[in-house]
Amino acid sequence: MNVNQTGALRQILPAALALVLSATGFAMTAMPVHAEGTSYYTAALATPLAAPKTVIHDELLWHCAGAECTAPRGSSRPAVVCARLVRSLGPVTHFATPQGDLAAEDLARCNGTKG
Repeated sequence: MNVNQTGALRQILPAALALVLSATGFAMTAMPVHAEGTSYYTAALATPLAAPKTVIHDELLWHCAGAECTAPRGSSRPAVVCARLVRSLGPVTHFATPQGDLAAEDLARCNGTKG
């Protein structure tokens, strides 16, 4: 390498490194909040399933095994999401988000009973 090539490399290297770091930072912030394998909603079915089952409601993908079901965050209120799950899989004994459990009255409404 001659002197001109070494000088040019020293000027380009910091700019290239900054570009790579910026692109990496952007890619990380552009990722969805709920990546594959994470759950936001959790529910316990009153009657466990005989085999694992996947249910889709309003673009919300539920993964259920036994009595436990999980799904990523949707755009509806938790009580509405709960009611949709009940229509597909039957009553639930528990429904929660990271913010906490669905109140007993809301859980009763979700199951179609008076609270």
